[in-house]
Amino acid sequence: MLQVRASRVREPRHRLVRTPERDVHVLLYERDDPAIGEYLLLRNHLRRNVDDRVLYERTKRTLLDKQWGDMYDYADAKTEVILAIKARARAACRR
Repeated sequence: MLQVRASRVREPRHRLVRTPERDVHVLLYERDDPAIGEYLLLRNHLRRNVDDRVLYERTKRTLLDKQWGDMYDYADAKTEVILAIKARARAACRR
């Protein structure tokens, strides 16, 4: 059974919880939240596209070496790469 600590993020329709060991983060969304489609777009594209998967991994590993004031700073730092990958994912879906 997954044990979680209190929510770290409380935004409308969105919660993030983590394990006491801080090794797993779980995102929870309301059923019809549009963010779900965005996450699935990214996930499915990364499963199919090796180059973008390597870019995503390299970006996240590089960011791991930095100190962050909070998790929002970390999220902001990877946003540009994620937006670019999602744009390529959308383009691939139109083909």
